Amino acid sequence: MSAVEQQQAEPSPSSNSSSSFEVVEADTANKYEAVVPHWFYCKVIDSRERWIPFSRQDSEKLEEAHNSRKDDEQLVVPTEGGRYDVHLKKRLHCAMYWEEEVSEVRRCTWFYKGDKDNKYIPYSESFSEELEETYMIAITLDEWKKKLESPTREIIILHNPKLMVHYHPVTTSDDWGSTPTEQGRPRTVKRGVENISADIPCGEPLQIDHLVFVVHGIGPACDIRFRSIVQCVNDFRNVSLSMLQTHFKKAQEQQQIGRVEFLPVNWHSPLHSTGVDVDLERITLPSINRLRHFINDTILDVFFYNSSTYCQTIVDTVASEMNRLYRLFLQRNPDYKGGVSIAGHSLGSLILFDLLTNQKDSSEDEDGNKEGSQMGAYGQGDIGRVKEILKKLELSEYYSVFEKERMDTQALALCTEKDLKDMGIPLGPRTKILHYVRTKDETQDAQQQAHVPVGNNDKSEDAPKPESGSSPQLGARSSSMNGGGKHQYLDVGLGQVSANYPQLIYKPDIFFAFGSPIGMFLTVRGVKRIDPNYSLPTCKGFFNIFHPFDPVAYRIEPMIIPDLEFEPMLLPHHKGRKRMHLELKEGLTRMGMDLKNNLLGSLRIAWQSFTRSPLLAVEAAATENEAETSLEKQTVHSDMKPEEPAATGKEDTPPINVGMLNGGHRIDYVLQEKPIESFNEYLFALQGHLCYWESEDTVLLILKEIYQTQGITLDQPLQ
Repeated sequence: MSAVEQQQAEPSPSSNSSSSFEVVEADTANKYEAVVPHWFYCKVIDSRERWIPFSRQDSEKLEEAHNSRKDDEQLVVPTEGGRYDVHLKKRLHCAMYWEEEVSEVRRCTWFYKGDKDNKYIPYSESFSEELEETYMIAITLDEWKKKLESPTREIIILHNPKLMVHYHPVTTSDDWGSTPTEQGRPRTVKRGVENISADIPCGEPLQIDHLVFVVHGIGPACDIRFRSIVQCVNDFRNVSLSMLQTHFKKAQEQQQIGRVEFLPVNWHSPLHSTGVDVDLERITLPSINRLRHFINDTILDVFFYNSSTYCQTIVDTVASEMNRLYRLFLQRNPDYKGGVSIAGHSLGSLILFDLLTNQKDSSEDEDGNKEGSQMGAYGQGDIGRVKEILKKLELSEYYSVFEKERMDTQALALCTEKDLKDMGIPLGPRTKILHYVRTKDETQDAQQQAHVPVGNNDKSEDAPKPESGSSPQLGARSSSMNGGGKHQYLDVGLGQVSANYPQLIYKPDIFFAFGSPIGMFLTVRGVKRIDPNYSLPTCKGFFNIFHPFDPVAYRIEPMIIPDLEFEPMLLPHHKGRKRMHLELKEGLTRMGMDLKNNLLGSLRIAWQSFTRSPLLAVEAAATENEAETSLEKQTVHSDMKPEEPAATGKEDTPPINVGMLNGGHRIDYVLQEKPIESFNEYLFALQGHLCYWESEDTVLLILKEIYQTQGITLDQPLQ
């Protein structure tokens, strides 16, 4: 019998799959090649389990460990840039820097298509081995239409190398105890990860050049899709890897750089685990329940931060978490030599700003004669000094109360009469303590009258009195931060919540603020101006990045230079140009100004020609060109100076000195809105506040500034 006759004599597959039957090509017989496994982990997304492939780099690392040390019970393989560990024997996937449910890991070779989202799902490792063995026999002996039953009573039929199907079991047949048959719609079965069109990343560079901690704002959700800080920072990290490949390609090819690691800092969960949610639930009205729950879970975070009790909890959580993450990172990367920066979104940026303004520069603390370390009697934050003060005032019996409240000299100077009353201090001792603090401040002010902070334009007699409790400017640490005001140790002035700010165990290189209300909070606290010579004690860089429609964002630079009006720096588009609608808008504006100036110039020349006295013909001929030239010059100078700001903007404007808060560089940077956003700025206001996590322009600015400190620049400067 010929091959064709034999093929015709063979029975056809089931009725459901006969139309899809394909003839096996002769050259496929007896050519078995082992399948290449790929490692996956399971993750619950939108209440649905999804199997996500490891990067090729991680999968190869896991496969190598699996083949070389199969019997090692304690074998752990770091994956995904060291942020996760895989316990190979237990097949578990564990997050190392944040809390996350442990997920399952599989070594995958065979897959079937899911019934809901058409995503491929891997079979269990044991059943995949059974499928692979059956496939090997079928292709070696060229004997197909093999039928297998999975542990879950599902039927898999291997018709040929290109047609393999999967049937769900029928429950009615199971109830009667009969064998399940191939019924219902068949689902495709694939062998090998290369056949399922999975999006497999290549992996991340092993070298880490810089570490950035990212602090979230109000609420547990950080973007318009209600995702957590971990998910948003994952997106931010992925965008940074993409920007490195496109804008730092030359440095990557020369192996000058690796990557920047971003780690999330979560303070919302610890705050709301203090029991405050239960207390709020008792007093929350039952109407519009979802809205009230949303307010309790998000907007109230702002009020929590303005409460001395919960402010202490928040700053302690943020600082301790960043210190913990830094220690853990060094433990997992012992050879790391790079720097650290911090970034905050919305309220998170204000928390970081307050933390940074209350850091102590160790180099200044060691040298008491340095300008910038003269903090006065209350500037050292010394608890022992409080004991001496109380002893001097014959109030030693109250020292235990101050010690219990962790009251150092800085906190003592902040105390109001209400604070002392809340601590249980009687009226007499309260009066003595407040009088002592007030007298000490007046003595220091008298000694420092001739030493006014740079940038304070107020005369000494116009400066606020110590009793006023107001702070017109955030000043240099070299004298008084408020230009002769009361509490010179606290850099953000009165109005800042009384808290014992913890110290970070590292000095951040740069502080990035996204959609930040820092300027508004400083103004509300009574700070009218920031001293141009002021800088954060341990951090020399500060960038305030915002979307033009962000309703929460405020500028910083006008607080440093209040007398000069100027625009924030426009962040260049990551493709190296302005967005087309902005270019069109500017072009139309320039065209309108040119037409206006030309029309005014023509009218002026015509009017002057009418009003000019008649000249002799010889004189007119001799002076005609000269008169027209001088007239044009006068017209251009008189018209363009007040009327054409757009044209002068094209020329190189002198750099604006915005003080030392960012080392002498610009601070405010505004993103370019998208074309669709320009149609209705109110409609996209919320999105403008939550857009930073996937903003290429924001990420590119961060990478540019970080790598600039290492002497590495972009491949092509953006315009």
